[in-house]
Amino acid sequence: MPLYEHVFLARQDVSQQQVETLTKEFSDIIVEGGGKVTKTEYWGLKGLAFKIKKSRKAHYSLLNIDAPSAAVNEMERRMGLSTDIIRFITLRLDELETEPSIMMRKQDRDERGGERGGFRGGDRGGFRGGDRGGFRGGDRGGFGGGAGGAEGGSTFRARPPREGGDSRPPRDGDRGPRPPREGDAGPRGPRPAFRDNKPGGSTGSEG
Repeated sequence: MPLYEHVFLARQDVSQQQVETLTKEFSDIIVEGGGKVTKTEYWGLKGLAFKIKKSRKAHYSLLNIDAPSAAVNEMERRMGLSTDIIRFITLRLDELETEPSIMMRKQDRDERGGERGGFRGGDRGGFRGGDRGGFRGGDRGGFGGGAGGAEGGSTFRARPPREGGDSRPPRDGDRGPRPPREGDAGPRGPRPAFRDNKPGGSTGSEG
């Protein structure tokens, strides 16, 4: 008999149990038509690339079918009448895959990764993990660790001063003294001597 791989999408607002009931219902149609369903998989609730019948997500289910084409056509006709099914596709294959599909293998990897937790995972936790704590961890404290964390305060070390002062050569882009602009006042000369306000007064103090 012909071999088919069939995937249908159920509305996002139905439960997983309802999806399993739908899978059982459609499998029974195949059996009644003289065929059999060799494998079923529930891939979970996943986002859609675009809205389908006002749904942004859908429950994905897979059926591997070994049945006459008439039984598959009847199953698809029933799906087209169901208000819970928003899309389906059937592919004819030369051979059915007996191992878990790539979608199920991906879910297993994701679940194993979730159990380890954190970036480095598991009971180690955090960025570097668990009882070591922090970024570099635990009783070492700070960002770089060392004994400074246990003693409290920061482990930051200031750069030592240069020998002989800052004698480094100027770098490209360093600003030197600003040249005088046109209209700027020149350097001030000495202030004029104090002049007496009296007529005929002399400059400076009386001798």
